[in-house]
Amino acid sequence: MRWFALFMASALASPAYGFDVQGHRGARGLAPENTLAAFRTGLSLGVDTLETDLAVTRDGVLVISHNPRLNPDMTRDAEGHFLAAEGPPIHDLTLAEVARYDVGRLNPQRNYAAQFPAQRPQDGERIPTLAALFELVKSSPKPVALNIETKIDPGRPGDTPSAEEFAGRVVDAVRAAGLAARVTIQSFDWRTLVEVKRIAPELRTACLTQETQNSNNVASRDGRASPWTAGFDLRAVEGSVPRLVKAAGCDIWSPFFRNATPERIKEAHALGLTVLPWTVNDAADMERLIDAGVDGLISDYPDRLRAVADRHARR
Repeated sequence: MRWFALFMASALASPAYGFDVQGHRGARGLAPENTLAAFRTGLSLGVDTLETDLAVTRDGVLVISHNPRLNPDMTRDAEGHFLAAEGPPIHDLTLAEVARYDVGRLNPQRNYAAQFPAQRPQDGERIPTLAALFELVKSSPKPVALNIETKIDPGRPGDTPSAEEFAGRVVDAVRAAGLAARVTIQSFDWRTLVEVKRIAPELRTACLTQETQNSNNVASRDGRASPWTAGFDLRAVEGSVPRLVKAAGCDIWSPFFRNATPERIKEAHALGLTVLPWTVNDAADMERLIDAGVDGLISDYPDRLRAVADRHARR
């Protein structure tokens, strides 16, 4: 039945008019990120895909968190106090210990909160399990897809399980839930993606890239391939990031939106890649990228993105 799973994955990955509206961390601009409240908000706004992130607890449970460690920007302890600094790795905590923390509002004393003035607090929201998100998606009348990121850093191996273990746990969970046709696995650390493809070729993978002055996960370092690209070397493909993504076996190229030029988008499509830039919140940027031919966008404001995408669909 592998052919059927691949067929369904292709069908569900392609919205009716060919554009994928993805809610970043659910709907980060409007509700506390990566909470069930954010995912419900995204669903209510008509997203095609919910984008989210994964961590693994000490007792092996997959939970939803952008940061491998407890984040003081949004995490309160059992007494209601925001963490004064970055907390321990989630991988050092059991699920019961993780569940003690409230992530339902942003810390107003930190700069991060100022970026999302429209976010509505939802006190009492906990870091959810991936299983809880699966149940929410299954209950939706619309067959919404999931874009799940493995949060793992090759420079901080103690914060997470190994790439192989992480990938294995995700694949097992997706298969057990019967959601392989709806799920994409993405990561900046391509080791997990290579492993996912090895053990679950039916799953779609998305290579995340960022090329900025302060962060570049694809450029070679010290005469060697980037530690983020699973041994695939940008120099071997004449500096072409789309070709590097293709060499790594990914189905999707998901670049930082400022790195997605019309020329690169065209090159990626010629290689058979889907192009899905992140994280696009300005309507003018959305318009520009849709005009350039992207297949979808990831946004903190899926309501804004839906309006722009629908306007383009009516042309």
